[in-house]
Amino acid sequence: MASLQTERAPAPSAARVAWASIAVNIFLSLLNLAIAAASGSLAVAAEMVHNLVDLVASVAVLAGVKISERESRAFPYGLYKVENVVAVGVAILIFVSGYEIAKEAIFADPEATTVNGWMLAGVALSAVIPLAFSVYEMRVGRKLNSPSLMADAQEYRVHVFSSGVVFLALVSQMIGYPVDRYAALVIVVLIAKTGWELLADGMRVLLDASLDAETLEQVRTVVDAEPTVTEIRSLVGRNAGRYRFLEVDVALRVDDLERAYTISQRLERTIRDQVPHVERVLIHYEPQMRTQLRYAVPLADTLGTASEHFGESPYFALVTVRLADGQIEHQEVLANPHQATEKAKGIRVAEWLVGLKADVALLREDVQGKGPAYVFADAGVETRLTQAATLAEACLLYTSPSPRDCKVDLVCRLLLE
Repeated sequence: MASLQTERAPAPSAARVAWASIAVNIFLSLLNLAIAAASGSLAVAAEMVHNLVDLVASVAVLAGVKISERESRAFPYGLYKVENVVAVGVAILIFVSGYEIAKEAIFADPEATTVNGWMLAGVALSAVIPLAFSVYEMRVGRKLNSPSLMADAQEYRVHVFSSGVVFLALVSQMIGYPVDRYAALVIVVLIAKTGWELLADGMRVLLDASLDAETLEQVRTVVDAEPTVTEIRSLVGRNAGRYRFLEVDVALRVDDLERAYTISQRLERTIRDQVPHVERVLIHYEPQMRTQLRYAVPLADTLGTASEHFGESPYFALVTVRLADGQIEHQEVLANPHQATEKAKGIRVAEWLVGLKADVALLREDVQGKGPAYVFADAGVETRLTQAATLAEACLLYTSPSPRDCKVDLVCRLLLE
């Protein structure tokens, strides 16, 4: 519940923006009503109708923001989609206003139009105000990931263009070119385009369309960075209002259920911290059915001599062994990138090996009770003490292939990084 309250803390800002939108639409409606009454311009009248529809839409946006924040036992997954319903409603209102304007432009009898300086100034003002407010509302809408606020901001941007068309129509009227009806039809086309975009976006969410590929890839990167995750079996997500819901199915390199639960909780917190607007993460986890093990062995040289030390070892061998028959599938020798590190060297090396997905660390140095042991234990990496003097001996003792198969081939297997 605490996380829900944290996520919803910005919501009052959404309500304030919705109230401001209502005020702006009231002002624009009254301004264009005065200009339309004085000029008799069909284009200005169309813009005034457009403002009235937006006023109703702004009231709906405010209602959507308020309702989506409520909790109800009848709706255990929340009322977040109310905002998307509002966005669809805004689109429908836009289509209705476009239809009324088009009908007036095509079938109504022409009327004389009067144009003067204050009317042109009023129309210019009716373009500047929506432009400034749309920038502000879009910024807040994106910050809150609110579809209804972003839809409202898009509609204000329509007014910037449509008011420009009205301005040009009035200027043309002044110089003897009556294009008032054509200007009104241009506004209708623009209204229809905006309405379709809002309708399509809103319906995608209501039909539980997937999150965008960029967001899913971001989540996948976060999950894959968890060292205990050996496989991401599925990853799906959806939007509901301004929030995101995720389901992740992973295989973990742990056998203990309590340990697996702790990892899933940590993974959920990491996703919520790094991916914005995530309301809920459902993680399905189960132990990985291992078909192979990857052994990490510290080496003193590239010839396979086992090192007496851990963090100070210049090289590490990684040997991947098939469990079915104990055969080596892959082996490589890597230079220790943290050998020259002054502080927390062992911990950094352990984290490096965890990142390389090591399953077992074969060590001549006892690291129990030290930083590397905690890093390995936290990632589900087993540590074993060995008396083997060479990599070949370690392979013979712990993997049971022939010593010949376990030699380090400097031509094909030796990778120095």
